[in-house]
Amino acid sequence: MFYSAMKMSLGNSLRLVFRPWVEGMENVPETGAAILASNHLSFSDSFFLPSMLHRKVTFIAKAEYFTTPGVKGRLTAAFFKGVGQLPVDRSGSRGAGEAAIKSGLEVLEAGELFGIYPEGTRSPDGRLYRGKPGGLGRLALLSGAPVLPVAMIDTEKIQPPGQVVPKVMRPGIRIGRPLDFTRYQGMEHDRFILRSVTDEVMYEIMKLSGQEYVDEYATAAKRRMADEAKRRKAEEKADKADKADKGGKADGADAA
Repeated sequence: MFYSAMKMSLGNSLRLVFRPWVEGMENVPETGAAILASNHLSFSDSFFLPSMLHRKVTFIAKAEYFTTPGVKGRLTAAFFKGVGQLPVDRSGSRGAGEAAIKSGLEVLEAGELFGIYPEGTRSPDGRLYRGKPGGLGRLALLSGAPVLPVAMIDTEKIQPPGQVVPKVMRPGIRIGRPLDFTRYQGMEHDRFILRSVTDEVMYEIMKLSGQEYVDEYATAAKRRMADEAKRRKAEEKADKADKADKGGKADGADAA
């Protein structure tokens, strides 16, 4: 009941303010389990997609969103529960992955829709990054549920990382035809099969989104970009210190 009320309220607000467009709604099954595998451009992806669908779709979210103390924390937890998000402890990468798989299977076994971001994190630059096979691939093979590739369009322009107040503009959602991987069931421990399944889905997402594909994990790209930013900052600091030192020596020479 609470989910329905929250979804209706949020959906109506998003439609009124942002007027999102959706293509491929007919590809979402009326009943039964399915995995929605989407690119991830913005924090708001997890709100636009569930709000525009007629059926409930569950995503996983960081456990901190549900455990923050105080009034704000309780309101945040209620909001995330209301829009169909499940808490997952990400304190350990392997433990987090297993918890996400378990949560996803429970949702799918109940005949519901489960949403997942194969990239594992938001794109740092709007490009589409390599999908992680351990989540999507295993879920697809263990559940036997069809996978619907989904492309979020322009949500990174609405709410770039670090921006609290979203920009009002029209985002889009493209939902592709369901992909059937039941031919691989029982092979969920074969890393080559998992990679093949994930790459096939990522290729379909790329076609739907029109994004440039990068054969690198987004998490690795973020670390590299952060390291490069630190290096540039250190070089700029050293350059300024060097110029200041040279300037001081020149002033001393002039005074002499």
